This record gives sequence, structure tokens and C-alpha cells, in this order.
Amino acid sequence: MSNWHEDQEWEKEWHGNCVNSLNEELKQLVYAKKMGLKLSGDLKTPYRFDLQGKSILDIGGGAYSLLLKADNYSYAVVADPCTYPQWTYDRYLAAKITTVTIEAEALDSVEFGVPFFDEVWMYNVLQHTMSPEKIIQNAKRWGKIVRYFDWIEQGITIGHPQNLHESELNKWFGGVGKVELLNETGCTGLSYYGIFKGDYYA
Repeated sequence: MSNWHEDQEWEKEWHGNCVNSLNEELKQLVYAKKMGLKLSGDLKTPYRFDLQGKSILDIGGGAYSLLLKADNYSYAVVADPCTYPQWTYDRYLAAKITTVTIEAEALDSVEFGVPFFDEVWMYNVLQHTMSPEKIIQNAKRWGKIVRYFDWIEQGITIGHPQNLHESELNKWFGGVGKVELLNETGCTGLSYYGIFKGDYYA
């Protein structure tokens, strides 16, 4: 196991000043499609998600969460342990998205002002964490459903202290995700994704 704090510093340096984020955002559109999010383009942009009044918690959304391409949410939060340039937080503020700088393992101790969220989103995140199982527990604790995408069988490298496996993820989510080999829009590798029931599912 690598040093988690060093991994977070590596991740922060990877994103740098966050100005040229196009590559990451194009990949996020692939993640979104696999997580079952559907674009509702308008005259301004084809890259728009209409959330129809839902509340959303994005765990690990970083400096350019998919929520920045969404509207019509009742309450939106991005929780991420890294710190980014101030302008990225100003952009979230302008979009009425709350940001919380916290490790996802500690989200069971946070008071968000709501008992739960309609949806929790996690994409390309658990490879970067200390305890994927704990984070999945927290995601389910906060959501009616959890939309999830990640890479599996990638090995352990700097910035990626977890090597995720299908069987473990199925066990932790209490469901069965889809496994697919991808090679599109910069997304290359074995992926795992699905929509899973949270503790408030009804």
C-alpha cells in the first residue's frame, strides 16, 4: 500500500491549475453515459444534464464535477479531499454547488442539512482512496441510489493505491455491476459500472 497523502499530492499535481480540463471532461461524459445519465441538450449546449429537481452528492468530483454540466437540481454537493485553485471553487459557488473538502471515508460524520440525497455519484474515484468498502458504505448511507463508474484490475501505482476487483465491488454494493473493456474518448481499460440501491431506496 502506498502512502495515501503522497497519492493525494500526486493527484493534485496531475490536475495542476485545472485550466485545460478538456481531456478529463470528455472522459467524464463516457462515465456519465455508463452510469445511466442522459444528456438533455438545449440551444446553449448539447452537454447538459437536467436533474429534474433531484439532490445530488458527488463523491470525489474534484475541480470539474459532472454537476457543472447539470442544472435543475435542488441541492448539489461535491465532496473531495484535495484542494484546487480558488477559481474552481468560485465556479462551483456561481453554480450554487456546495463544496466540502473531506476524505470520503469520513462522510458518515458530516451533516449536510438533509437526511439523504436522491442520488450519490462516484466516478473514477475509489482507486484513489484508503478504504473503498467504507466509502461505498457511506455512499449507500447518503443516497437513494448510487451511480458508479470505475476502472478495475489496473494494479497499484502512484496516485492509485487500490486495485479494484469485480467480486469485491459486487459484494460491497450488494448488487451486480457491469464489466466492460472500453476504448473510446480516452477511456481505455477494464471498467465496472452500475446503478445500485442506497439505504434510502424506496
